[in-house]
Amino acid sequence: MGKATGFLEYDRKNGAVTSVNERVKNFKEFHSQLPLEEQSIQGARCMDCGVPFCQAGMKIAGMYSGCPLHNLIPEFNDLVFHENYSQAYVRLSKTHCFPEFTSRVCPALCEAACTCGLHSEPVSTKENERAVIEYAFEHGLVRADAPSIRTGKTVAVIGSGPSGLAAAMQLNKRGHKVTVYERSDRAGGLLRYGIPNMKLDKAVIDRRIALLEEAGIEFIYNTNVGVDITGKELLSKYDRVVLACGASNPRDIKVPGRDAKGIHFAVDFLSKVTKTLLDTSFEKVPYELCKGKRVLVIGGGDTGNDCVGTAIRLGAKKVIQLEMMPPAPEKRLDSNPWPEWPKILKTDYGQEEAIEKFGCDPRVYQTTVSEFIKDAKGVVTGAKIVKLAPSFDEKTKRTLMKPVEGTEEVVPVDFVLIAAGFLGSEKYVADTFGVALDERTNVKTAQDAFATNVERVFTAGDMHRGQSLVVWAIAEGRKVAKEVDESLMGYTNLY
Repeated sequence: MGKATGFLEYDRKNGAVTSVNERVKNFKEFHSQLPLEEQSIQGARCMDCGVPFCQAGMKIAGMYSGCPLHNLIPEFNDLVFHENYSQAYVRLSKTHCFPEFTSRVCPALCEAACTCGLHSEPVSTKENERAVIEYAFEHGLVRADAPSIRTGKTVAVIGSGPSGLAAAMQLNKRGHKVTVYERSDRAGGLLRYGIPNMKLDKAVIDRRIALLEEAGIEFIYNTNVGVDITGKELLSKYDRVVLACGASNPRDIKVPGRDAKGIHFAVDFLSKVTKTLLDTSFEKVPYELCKGKRVLVIGGGDTGNDCVGTAIRLGAKKVIQLEMMPPAPEKRLDSNPWPEWPKILKTDYGQEEAIEKFGCDPRVYQTTVSEFIKDAKGVVTGAKIVKLAPSFDEKTKRTLMKPVEGTEEVVPVDFVLIAAGFLGSEKYVADTFGVALDERTNVKTAQDAFATNVERVFTAGDMHRGQSLVVWAIAEGRKVAKEVDESLMGYTNLY
């Protein structure tokens, strides 16, 4: 390392964040970058530790620690320190297809496993990564990368989310002719319509898609595989098929009154907002969805937080977010030591904005909905909520959250968003190919493999592993590309 004592000499410094009062006025990204000279100093904090857990991506105590892509983090951090951003991009791109996505939306598993973070602040690897990829785009280093020789083999990728895009990019680089089928009107999947623009500006996706198209990848939009075209038809046209449709089957809340008007799934809501913004070049904001309304968000994860931030931008009068589990501790417990993933309380941007705007944290822990109240016109007007308490279930040998009698109360609401997670892949896609599903309704494969029970059909991403992170989807997209390539050519030089 160029600065072996850098972690002792420099404190962590992050890029500026737009104030809450300003950023809630629009849907623009609100995290800015440090000047390159200052970012280079952050690279100096990487301490050349003996075992870089940051890039391990290994399971420790049942949870993954470090980057699933196995990015060569100490190496590109060192290049950042030396202000050699061109070589840092070369190093980063060896293992990573889309740093511009993860440097915006990844929870930074690398930083959670950083050795420097054991006694101090971790190295700002996520912001270093963003500095590298944005420098590369600005200086024309990110190119279409069209193959010089084609193999004559054809592959259809179903779904243009992060796993599908990563698989398509790698297979095209190898020389196969790749066609991506997307049921929406634009590419990106979850990146496009599941993540709000203020977290990931859609222009960032568009510039990457343009490069993939220039490299020879064909995108076919508004085509719903399993409805508009069958699996049999696709297998007759292509040598291999990769299913990368995501875990897009939302978990519902089945309680009395669920049929009331004004209750929506979170991703449907987020998609509608983003599509309205994109279709009108950001000239129309769909304020009518939330303006002046009391919004109830059911679910405490990232999607629930995105709903909170979006509802605030749409003029919500009040936002409540229900979380079934108790709050995590503010600091690591002794039972959760480094380098395990830290199970600590996280206050994300949406909650920060709610605290600033409404004067209190929107999260209500250990609580769920037992009934929705509706008026004579069938419109939701309230929700009966109930407190939950942990109870060990002897039958399943698991601790379950069960309702506490006498704790019910009715809260007035005008708009409900269900962000309770996903149940796996949508069955009609699996059915059109005849692929088997596991007990979690994900497409079934052998362990650490991506081939399904149907010959020439593979799977990757959330459709394979269940609801997960963008970085995991990209990692699986790269791995399935390697397996598909080997099945086509008898060997592979992809990694």
